[in-house]
Amino acid sequence: MSHSRLTQADVIVVGAGIIGASCAHQLAQAGYRILLLDNQSRAATAAGMGHLVCMDDNPAELALSSYSIAQWRPLLEQMPASCAWHACGTLWIAAHPEEMSLAEQKQQRLASVGIQSALLSAQQLQHIEPMLRQGLTGGLRVPSEGILYAPNVAQWLVQQGKERVTLRHAEVVRLEEQSVVLADGENLSAPAIILANGIHAQHLLPELPLQPKKGQLAITDRYPLRVHHQLVELGYVASAHANSGTSVAFNVQPRPTGQLLIGSSRQFNTLDPTVEMPVLQAMLQRALHYLPSLAEMNLIRSWSGFRATSPDNLPLLGAHPRYKGLWLAVGHEGLGVTTATGSAQILTALIQGHTPPIDATPYLASRFLSTHIPLAVTENNR
Repeated sequence: MSHSRLTQADVIVVGAGIIGASCAHQLAQAGYRILLLDNQSRAATAAGMGHLVCMDDNPAELALSSYSIAQWRPLLEQMPASCAWHACGTLWIAAHPEEMSLAEQKQQRLASVGIQSALLSAQQLQHIEPMLRQGLTGGLRVPSEGILYAPNVAQWLVQQGKERVTLRHAEVVRLEEQSVVLADGENLSAPAIILANGIHAQHLLPELPLQPKKGQLAITDRYPLRVHHQLVELGYVASAHANSGTSVAFNVQPRPTGQLLIGSSRQFNTLDPTVEMPVLQAMLQRALHYLPSLAEMNLIRSWSGFRATSPDNLPLLGAHPRYKGLWLAVGHEGLGVTTATGSAQILTALIQGHTPPIDATPYLASRFLSTHIPLAVTENNR
């Protein structure tokens, strides 16, 4: 039996990953008191690369990622060294002339939102990244992008809330109107509840149109610096936005530790966290195709995580159309770190009843959720 308790919070945020932490931070900046609940599970924030990158596969993705990166700028200047921000830039690799055409199109789209980039010839590519194999056509360098260590950034954002943000480690097992029920039966209520716990939000709201995309990463031992940018093949977008099957793409990140973080993969229809050797092997073979010298390096660890993706590959932001006081910030796929700031600002504006800083229409949760079917109270029976 649950026992109800009215909290001192104006907003309860479920999930303290990069999305939940950003929401808590932004709402605290706006004067709200936040109770942040987190079950300490190994979520997407801890498993991902932490790459701040402007993606442009469609206008809505471009708008949200470019706006969000601009909102990261002042925060990056304030972060402590533990957040490991490094403005290494992104280098998109063209393996053949058709991909060089894609690079030219990407440059135009980035320029439309004020992001500068430079096309590189094969010779220029080899000069700035000599570890890459010979025979590549060229690339596109986006110098303003970079990498950070997302788990520490999430913690830092929460700390910036000071007395306005209270973090509590607890498992939410059920939603009720303007309240959450914890695993020990305690019922906590607040005028607004935000679900920001990625794929785990489906345990509380099975109706959410989210699908898990499993990803695997591997990391090398420490070596003298040989890669200087985040290296991504221009075919990455096809992998990132596939809606079925298993795919891999070349994506390598130089860590400040001297290690190389190697990705990426996507798998559907599984929640098994086991590292699958055939997928890992395919991912590593793809990396070796671009960086043959990786064969000389030792891998010391590999792991997996789960991205939550929606049918149109855009996040679900905004009010649930049938559940009073319930707000959603889920479904960011692989762009959670990049779009955390923009998502938080959109959601905060909507909660305040203000006009969001960019057009929120493409991301509104109501585009998938009916206003007519009664919401069943659900329980997390994991």
